[in-house]
Amino acid sequence: MNRIVTLGVVVSAACALALPASAQDLRISNVTVVSPERMSPLPDVDVTIHDGRIVTIEKTLRAMRDIQTVDGKGLYLTPGLIDSHVHLSGIAGMDDAQEAKHPDIVKAMQAQKPLSFLLYGFTTLIDLISTPEEMARWKAQALVPDTYFCGGAPLMDGYPMYVIPKPERYAAAPYMLIEPGATPPAGIDPAQHTPAAVVARMKKDGALCVKTFYEPGFGPVKNLPVPKLETIRDLVTAAHANGMPVLLHANGIEGQTFGLAAGVDIMAHGIWNGTRNLPLSAQDAAIPKILDQVVARGVGWQATIQVLYGERDLFHPDYLSDPELARAVPASLLAWYRTPEGQWFRDQLAAEVPKGNAPEATQSVVDKLYADPIGRVTHAAAYLAAHGGNLLFGTDTPSAPTYANPPGLNGWREIQNLAAAGVTPAQIFQAATLANAKALKLERDIGTVEIGKRANLLLLRADPTKTIEAYREIVKIILGGRALDPAALAANRGR
Repeated sequence: MNRIVTLGVVVSAACALALPASAQDLRISNVTVVSPERMSPLPDVDVTIHDGRIVTIEKTLRAMRDIQTVDGKGLYLTPGLIDSHVHLSGIAGMDDAQEAKHPDIVKAMQAQKPLSFLLYGFTTLIDLISTPEEMARWKAQALVPDTYFCGGAPLMDGYPMYVIPKPERYAAAPYMLIEPGATPPAGIDPAQHTPAAVVARMKKDGALCVKTFYEPGFGPVKNLPVPKLETIRDLVTAAHANGMPVLLHANGIEGQTFGLAAGVDIMAHGIWNGTRNLPLSAQDAAIPKILDQVVARGVGWQATIQVLYGERDLFHPDYLSDPELARAVPASLLAWYRTPEGQWFRDQLAAEVPKGNAPEATQSVVDKLYADPIGRVTHAAAYLAAHGGNLLFGTDTPSAPTYANPPGLNGWREIQNLAAAGVTPAQIFQAATLANAKALKLERDIGTVEIGKRANLLLLRADPTKTIEAYREIVKIILGGRALDPAALAANRGR
């Protein structure tokens, strides 16, 4: 059989030439491939997709008939972006009662949410606290990014379970951990809530990973129960035996020190909190030591800087006037956010803020309150970037019931946050593609532009390893071989 060599990969010529035309057959011609496993861009190639996967990457040798072709001349083809920290249930900025009260608004946002992620280039999402039932509802929509989930393993009555009234909270946390000696809730067998038992259940349910928590409290909430070190070590052992990475909610010195001792794989936040046990001068010295261990062990690290802006920006009176929001959020929901009812979470946070004499004064106080944690996590991200840390791109969208973490757009803002911290465009690109894929054991399917990989791709006007502005002008989003026009995905399409 005649064979052709295409960029170091041997492909059957008969197979390459005999691709049947179908809805998923696509060719991007004369494009420059930018992929994180390559040292440099690959110019002037044709990339052919069949049944949702890349089948050839080659110099243009021949014309192909009966196949949809996108002209890539002067453009850049890259892997689609991976957001490895999202939460897909519910409507950001609404509580359960408000969702029940406004079904039409909820329906509009539920339909738009997956499109908004795609609009900003996110073709793969990892929901860090979900269940098979929630995933089935999400994936039942007509067009959604490829989505995987982690099972959330909170300590009984700890974070984030504590926000749900008893006894409903126990039904809402099927993978909760009950430590030896704790009194289990009525009707619940503690043997089904050991680290080994919950991991086995997650694995059976199709979870990709395990998410657990170290959160002693914040704001007015203090002294939440946290797990014992041996509990999380056992959880890590059970997860690794099942081929599942473990992520830890840990946003401060104390939590990340705990996570390193427990052997978790990924810190699901950056460091923005200090610790009550150390003076400020000692905290400043402690953070680089923690980060040095993160680097030495190759632990994944999600900065999630946008979490803090998602709270701070609620106090900026012009936030909801940002025209970019109209692309990500339906007009009906934006209008509701502007109502007194839609401001409930802002009002809740405002109760903890020293009162100013005017809205501008309150905003100034809030900006100062958030300046320290934003500065701390920004400097930590810069330190890891400068020292070869395993940065992973994640946003925690939405991190709380805040409307200032909109789907998709929140990711673009996190890209800007990382760039402002000094993380290079190439490092951001790596973190949002191959580094995320490797950390979550998905690199055989996604994260690069290679033959055999799933065709989740972006067509851009600029090289994203050189400038983050490349993500401002996405020409096409390609999901499983299907080419999507950004204009057709925007919430204000047709307006």
